[in-house]
Amino acid sequence: MTTGLGFFFWMVVARADYTEAEVGIGAAIISAIMLLSLISTLGLNIAIIRFFSKSKHPVEMINSCLTASGIAALVVSGIFLAGVDWWSPATHFVRDNIWFALAFTLFVLWTTLSRITGSLFIAKRRAEFTLIKSTIFSLLKIPLPILFVLFWHAFGIVSSWGFATGFALIISLFIFLPRIQKSYRPVPKLNLGIIKDIWKYSAGNYFAVLFASFPPLILPLIIINQISAEQNAYFYVAWMISSLLFAIPVAVSQSLFAEGSHSEEELAMNSRRAFKFIVLLLIPAITLVILLGDWLLGLFGENYSSYGLKLLWILGGSSLFIGISDIYYSILRVRNRIRELILIRLLTCIVVLAVSSIIAPAHGIVGIGYVWIGVQVVVSIYVLLTVRSRLRAMRVQRQNIQRVPK
Repeated sequence: MTTGLGFFFWMVVARADYTEAEVGIGAAIISAIMLLSLISTLGLNIAIIRFFSKSKHPVEMINSCLTASGIAALVVSGIFLAGVDWWSPATHFVRDNIWFALAFTLFVLWTTLSRITGSLFIAKRRAEFTLIKSTIFSLLKIPLPILFVLFWHAFGIVSSWGFATGFALIISLFIFLPRIQKSYRPVPKLNLGIIKDIWKYSAGNYFAVLFASFPPLILPLIIINQISAEQNAYFYVAWMISSLLFAIPVAVSQSLFAEGSHSEEELAMNSRRAFKFIVLLLIPAITLVILLGDWLLGLFGENYSSYGLKLLWILGGSSLFIGISDIYYSILRVRNRIRELILIRLLTCIVVLAVSSIIAPAHGIVGIGYVWIGVQVVVSIYVLLTVRSRLRAMRVQRQNIQRVPK
């Protein structure tokens, strides 16, 4: 439901009085906020899911994680704004306007803290609070662009998203968290001992998540600075629709990881089943994107369809290859081969961003789409060859064991 409301939010933005350039600028700034907030969590959102239920001082852990990530958010926001002329000149106006700069910093802070509270709900197995919080955020942000366009133009899109995040965060901190943790009050407090103990166990997964998330969050900044704001609007909408397909292998691979953590002996069988299930879901989904893509993009405006349809098809097709790699990533996590996981995602991140940055001015967003699917194909080939090699080695090992005389 929240995904559908997010789709509707961007459709409202595109159909309101915002120009396509303003949509592209707003999307790039929101991507920057998401990027900085992800970095600012310091991996504590991952650590909380694993360690919160075992904590002897849960209230202190909550406030320490919120405080540490909040401080990181302020520092990271300041660094981004100070160097915005270097890494994103097209968004320099955010730094040049003191109110925009303050709002941007607050939005990064609120988004960071929202990530932490979301992990707390997962850790306490209170999925209903996650759903309510996401619904509040999604519903509140829809009408705000129509109001803010009168005052702030491109930053009105960002403000709609940011203030909705802040309101949902307040509900989480003062209503939901006290319900899942007795006697909880949000108080700035930092216990470095707690942070150090839980972070060292989650650092690997933190970097793996960072490298996986960097391409979709940094590409809008590359496009807005090297191509145009309008092209970024078309890219962002096409990517948003494709993300519905990407969510299928992500969800299935997460289930595989959960199953594998409980029963590693059946990992090979469950992996085959998971891949078949992904293909079963993706084939009709990709077919629908091919058939209805022009209509879906047309909901945002004629130019979105004209410039984004080919990109949408390319991104949609890449979801099959993402399915192969996501299954393998879950296998690596179950078998605790985190270094290989980090290395693959780091190389994928570097190649996608570096090659996209080089070819963007000449080949546009479609060229970036080809880079994306090309990298996914290469990773899939690596995965298939690696799995085949390891299966062959296991067969040889079993044969050698059988030949040993008893």
